[in-house]
Amino acid sequence: MTTFTTSDGAEIFYKDWGRGQPIVFSHGWPLSGDAWDAQMLFFGQNGFRVIAHDRRGHGRSSQVWDNNNMDRYADDLAELIERLELRDVILIGHSTGGGEVTHYVGRHGNDRVAKVVLVGAVPPLMLKTADNPDGTPLEVFDGIRQGTAYNRSQFFKDLTIPFYGFNREGVEINEGLRESFWLQGLAGGIKGQYDSIREFSEVDYTDDLKAIKRPTLIVHGGDDQIVPIKASAHRAAEIVADATLKIYPQGSHGLAQLQAEEFNKDVLAFIRG
Repeated sequence: MTTFTTSDGAEIFYKDWGRGQPIVFSHGWPLSGDAWDAQMLFFGQNGFRVIAHDRRGHGRSSQVWDNNNMDRYADDLAELIERLELRDVILIGHSTGGGEVTHYVGRHGNDRVAKVVLVGAVPPLMLKTADNPDGTPLEVFDGIRQGTAYNRSQFFKDLTIPFYGFNREGVEINEGLRESFWLQGLAGGIKGQYDSIREFSEVDYTDDLKAIKRPTLIVHGGDDQIVPIKASAHRAAEIVADATLKIYPQGSHGLAQLQAEEFNKDVLAFIRG
């Protein structure tokens, strides 16, 4: 177990493998760093140092009561990067992790960053508002809160169906992947996961996207049922100064796991390009 203690006393678990230019992975909700297994192995075998942490309240990190918010998530990431003395870092964030990566740059700058990859990421804003008509209505997120608070185990298991697009015609259900998602979700703490719902749904990351001054690859599934592409990837690609948008036409929210080989090759080409 490799951990470090943050400035506010939380214990953050992380994996740190390989040698070379560092890639730091930030996972989605309600998962852990294990969601990046296929990427950790691939990029580690291709000469990179690969690092994935469990967000506070998730996986093997502390289940703290307070400070389960995006400011603190970004600061935890900054403290990890500084502790490991990382520079020329490639930041890769999925879903909520995309918010974490983006907010890291907004709060801590670009100095240690080489490139950014956002995958099915929530920025700029998931919530439907007058200025964001393609967003998701608040009652959907209230439903996620309800499911997490009162029926977490079944809710997480059910969530795997739209998450991976297993409800689409011709998509074979991968029970192992569903079990992995469920186990990772239940390893986390209910309070941290509950608090995090607001952070991925109601926080506006527009200014953070504007702060990114490094080449950025934005990857999104055209059939993402969790983070609608119109309110996220399409808008983010217009906001980030040096952005490349890559759409997987039938891709789900979990495309980095379901289409790992294709995704890994695309990201490797971007990094080396």
